[in-house]
Amino acid sequence: MRQYSTSSSEPAPARKASGQTPSDWATLKTLLPYLWTYKWRVMLALGFLIGAKLANVGVPLILKQLVDRMTISPQHPQALLVLPVALLVAYGALRLATTLFTELREFVFAKVTQRAVRTIALKVFRHLHSLSLRFHLNRQTGGMTRDIERGTRGVSSLVSYTLFSILPTLIEIALVLVYLVLHYDIWFTIITVVALTLYIVFTVAVTEWRTHFRRTMNDLDSRANSKAIDSLINYETVKYFGNEDFEARRYDEGLQRYETAAVKSQTSLSLLNTGQSAIIAIAVTLILWRATQGVIDGTMTLGDLVLVNAFMIQLYIPLNFLGVIYREIKQSLADMERLFSLLQQHRDVADAAAAKPLETRGAELRFSHIDFSYESNRQILFDVDFVVPAGTTTAVVGHSGSGKSTLSRLLFRFYDVDEGGITIDGQDLRDVTQASLRSAIGIVPQDTVLFNDTIEYNIAYGKPGSAREDIVAAAKAAYIHDFIESLPAGYDTMVGERGLKLSGGEKQRVAIARTLLKNPAILIFDEATSALDSKAEQAIQAQLREIAQNRTTLIIAHRLSTIVDASQILVLDQGRIIERGTHAQLLVADGAYAQMWDRQQAREEEPDEASSLHAEAAFQLAGR
Repeated sequence: MRQYSTSSSEPAPARKASGQTPSDWATLKTLLPYLWTYKWRVMLALGFLIGAKLANVGVPLILKQLVDRMTISPQHPQALLVLPVALLVAYGALRLATTLFTELREFVFAKVTQRAVRTIALKVFRHLHSLSLRFHLNRQTGGMTRDIERGTRGVSSLVSYTLFSILPTLIEIALVLVYLVLHYDIWFTIITVVALTLYIVFTVAVTEWRTHFRRTMNDLDSRANSKAIDSLINYETVKYFGNEDFEARRYDEGLQRYETAAVKSQTSLSLLNTGQSAIIAIAVTLILWRATQGVIDGTMTLGDLVLVNAFMIQLYIPLNFLGVIYREIKQSLADMERLFSLLQQHRDVADAAAAKPLETRGAELRFSHIDFSYESNRQILFDVDFVVPAGTTTAVVGHSGSGKSTLSRLLFRFYDVDEGGITIDGQDLRDVTQASLRSAIGIVPQDTVLFNDTIEYNIAYGKPGSAREDIVAAAKAAYIHDFIESLPAGYDTMVGERGLKLSGGEKQRVAIARTLLKNPAILIFDEATSALDSKAEQAIQAQLREIAQNRTTLIIAHRLSTIVDASQILVLDQGRIIERGTHAQLLVADGAYAQMWDRQQAREEEPDEASSLHAEAAFQLAGR
């Protein structure tokens, strides 16, 4: 028997070490390939960005020329009396160019941002569906969906703030500094550079200190959301036990912790804003002092004063928001980190590099000496070995926890076996693609969970894109068509969350119709009627026998009366096959199966006896 590794054949992304947080640069490097797919759009947007900043810096220069032309000075002993049309037109043109280039930049880059968000969200969604059942049994749906929502929003925010706010501000700072160095006293440049340096260092230092508050808020928000969704999903259970106040208190505990973290975050924000405002106020005051002194000394004109003042306003207004933007970028990076961490989840079960589509030729099913454990210290199956000949029915029975349902999970390849192998028509499941494997198998589960959509949608889910007549034909074969037609909305009837608007029998019939529409080569009935009453069970069992004809069928049963016609019955006990044979052979053997049969027969007779006793007691009470 060949040995297979259960690890993914595809290179998995490097996973974080325990307790280690990836750097912001690592998160950005993960994002960049999604943006660079549209490199020509990115480069064109950058061109428009530079054009907008050049036009914006040109506005104060035109303003200086206007003021100097209109001012009496030794250079201009008489103020200009003729309207400077050319300067006014240039001023208006530069104002318009600034807006025009900015809008063109956003127009060109919009597709890049939105396509990156869409691509990442879809990739995460697909990856989550590719992860093993083990991951999904441990996840918290509410927290995970909140992480995806915040992460995709973080991608959009990060791109927007970086390209539309930080980069333009940096370009404008560079242009202004170059002009100040070339045309004015060195002190203008020194004051501007020192102020910018102090501002950036202070902002980065305080924001880094504040970042852990955001991480804490994210974590607490996800936990609170998980508790809320879990409670609402289990609405009926909450009502059964009257635990509304308990659930509210449990939810409020999470909200209280979130409130505490949010207050700390806001307090630190106030400290940051105060420090930033102080640095900007001092810098602007010093700049204006130097400019005013220059006008008094005659080394600068009023136009120069207006120019320097306009430069400072253009710099410090966006710079004042740079702190807010940096905080938002840090928050976006924290949100994206959680999103990308989902992509780093390792796939326990993955297609082999040379996996081929499954080809069924009758669908003979073979379990060869299977050993399996969910956890390394607790083995579930021991040397399970049996064959289901093509077109026949095999039933598996046993006490709860004996490993019956594990067989169906292994057949669907939700997990890989530890030892041995499973084959369909001689093809090992690990050598075929999971998509082709699962398309060949249909299941009617014990607990049928439906999507919160129409009955037609839920039946059509067995084969998306099916024609309406095929859906109706499947419903008729499952004996649910008449019931659907009796509903006011017919096939467009909404079934509610998890199908709660339908009864157990109705949900089972929808599941049968869905499986019939799929038309699989292999059928699995996983205790499909255990939750139904006797009348509904008998009706559905007849349908199950009908659709199982000429198909390879595996029945995982609790009620033995439903599998007496099986070609082969396997008795599992603590993960081992202890008996096998037909119903008649196992009764003659007088072993574990025969004892289970006797006990179930006795229990089925008890209700009739109990009904007689209740009737007699009621008659006696009525006669008193």
